[in-house]
Amino acid sequence: MDDGPQESAGGPAVLPDGVRRQLVELGAAVLGELEDAETPVALRRVRGFAPARRARVAATPIGVALEREPLFRQRVAAAWRALHPELAAVLEAGEVPPAADPHTVLAGAYLLRRDGWEDVAAAASAALAHDGGDRARHREQQDAVHELEATRREVARVRAALETATARAAALDEEVAGLRRELRRHRSDADRARAAARAAEQAAQEVRAQALAATEQAREQVEAADKAVRAAREREEHARRAAREGRSLADVRARLLLDTIVGAASGLRRELALPPTALRPADLESPAGAGAEDAAAADAVRARALAGDDPGALDNLLTLPQAHLLVDGYNVTKSAYPALPLVEQRRRLVEGLAPLAARTGAEVTCVFDGADVDARPTSIVRGVRVVFSEPGVTADEKIRRLVRAEPQGRVVVVVSSDGEVASGVRASGARPVASAALVRLLARG
Repeated sequence: MDDGPQESAGGPAVLPDGVRRQLVELGAAVLGELEDAETPVALRRVRGFAPARRARVAATPIGVALEREPLFRQRVAAAWRALHPELAAVLEAGEVPPAADPHTVLAGAYLLRRDGWEDVAAAASAALAHDGGDRARHREQQDAVHELEATRREVARVRAALETATARAAALDEEVAGLRRELRRHRSDADRARAAARAAEQAAQEVRAQALAATEQAREQVEAADKAVRAAREREEHARRAAREGRSLADVRARLLLDTIVGAASGLRRELALPPTALRPADLESPAGAGAEDAAAADAVRARALAGDDPGALDNLLTLPQAHLLVDGYNVTKSAYPALPLVEQRRRLVEGLAPLAARTGAEVTCVFDGADVDARPTSIVRGVRVVFSEPGVTADEKIRRLVRAEPQGRVVVVVSSDGEVASGVRASGARPVASAALVRLLARG
């Protein structure tokens, strides 16, 4: 047995396995904290490993570095001193603490290497050797005690298993007895069920016979009802035939009366030389100036004129029979999309009015000021009449003329936010609506 660490020929000191393991684990932990310049060349390739892997893979290189690399040994000694500050102070004073772990004392003496450290290491090695013999005997005694305890536990386990098996067998016997009782009860229930089934079968035969008799009676009643229905249908057919004959006579009389009225109206049109009905008042506007009867008619409808910008009210007006929508073009476009060129404003407004005209069935006329364009004739674009004012005539005046050309009683709606235009057309019996109402209605689609 070694009295202390020995120096091998040209190699590291031979230490007990427990001490060597402590030194290698501590060196592996410190290795990850070193810079490149402080790391021994033989350990640089394992520095990136985990500490446990370093201790396992590089145990021998770490031991050699602790023996031959003073700087590395000093860094490991500093780490050991931080873990065992009191023991380090005692070792540096040249003393050996009697109660300390010999492995830890030998590891500290090896790392610190103060004067007389070999004596300290020898004393620790002797303590390890003495403790090793005592521990071996103690370990043998402990192993015998453990084996005896294990045998006792196994015997107890076997006894418990036997008791459990016995209890389980008794429980199974009881369960078998219970199952036999349950089987006898089920057999008794089955006998009663078979008797009940025979009684139910007999009752069902009786009910079946009654049902057959009721079915026959119902069939007779259905046949009688069919006869009654056929008779009612015949009477209904006779009544319908009589009603058709009566309606035919009424239709002949109504048609004769209608032909008489139409003939009279045609005669009156020829007598009064009225213009063809294909023309619209907006196509033949009347000259400026309205008579006293126009002003009276305007007073009669002024109370019904709409104001505000509600698109729902405008939509309701356009669904009235024979409604005529007059739009002040630039007044609407310059409030809806003023950034666009005038030609693009006109195109966008007319394209928006086309589906509105198709949906409501209203006559739609869009009036633009003709001062900035060449004189153009009136045109129809997808069901929308596009009108430009003549030279020297504003669009506002053109709109007022178109309103005066309409007959009294027709629904005429003028869209313009110009107060002068609104008051003028209201005096002529039209209904002025703000431009915002039409813009919202077109946006709503």
